[in-house]
Amino acid sequence: MDFGAVLQTNPPASRVVHLAKLAEQHGFSHVWTFDSHLLWQEPYVIYSRILAETNRVIVGPMVTNPATRDWTVTASVYATLNEMYGNRTVCGIGRGDSAVRVTGGEPTTLKSLRESIHVIRELANSRAVEYNGSQLQFPWSVGSSLEVWVAAYGPLALKLTGEVGDGFILQLADLDIAEWMIATVRKAAEKVGRDPASIKFCVAAPMYIGDDVAHMRDQSRWFGGMVGNHVADIVAKYGESGAVPKALTDYIKAREGYDYNQHGIAGNTHTAFVPDEIVERFCVLGTAGQHIEKLKALKELGVDQFAGYLQHDNKEETLRVYGETVIPALREHVVAKA
Repeated sequence: MDFGAVLQTNPPASRVVHLAKLAEQHGFSHVWTFDSHLLWQEPYVIYSRILAETNRVIVGPMVTNPATRDWTVTASVYATLNEMYGNRTVCGIGRGDSAVRVTGGEPTTLKSLRESIHVIRELANSRAVEYNGSQLQFPWSVGSSLEVWVAAYGPLALKLTGEVGDGFILQLADLDIAEWMIATVRKAAEKVGRDPASIKFCVAAPMYIGDDVAHMRDQSRWFGGMVGNHVADIVAKYGESGAVPKALTDYIKAREGYDYNQHGIAGNTHTAFVPDEIVERFCVLGTAGQHIEKLKALKELGVDQFAGYLQHDNKEETLRVYGETVIPALREHVVAKA
């Protein structure tokens, strides 16, 4: 299993770079960031500095969207970073949440998401693509390589992921929901003749190493509010018809609204509707042993990467314990002499 660290690009940017370097030192393979250009600093600028000051980590947004940037601009950023730093980028993408809603917009259609994935991937892989009636290609890009991983919750978005995604990002760590969604993506891939094993599965959720359960829950409750935004869209579209597991939809019944000014912030004031049970199910909290137990269960479901959000007050210690204890327990053990 691979491991990623998910960071907010809060100023100072040097702090984000520091945490990215620390993640690499502790064995993390990926550094992801939020991408919401009004709420936080521009991630692609910070990626360039992270890549310059690290050697191995792969960077990318969790997640970008098709609405806030022209797709060719997005592709150009990846191709440029890859030329500069040697193919160390990944594109996480979804329909959009905070980045579009804060500016008064709405998540894009699945049709636009599908088309954007194709355009971004082709151009960022140094290939030509049809776009707005013309064939386009970066004449300066040679050998660039980019995977596009799709963040999804609803049935049609999961179907799209299985049909076109290089990876699937599930932003919660509930075992039952993860099992259902991974199976749904795999089934969609099979139906269009894709090898389901070719899709990488990433579970992303807050990770907090500690023993004060109440404090860890309070520091991570924001995540249930964030997930609730997407679930509310699903319920608005499908009702409570069973299109997604009830475990995902029941908890938002007490949801009254959402303040994006506190999006992704520990201790925010608009997520009281999220019960303790959901926080513990959606997140990975507790001692190193408890983390290892839950991550092993996710690995058995087919999860290739766990990406841990670090929006809490114990960032460095959590990274340290992961590097010294959790990650080694999930990695294949190789001996010098058999």
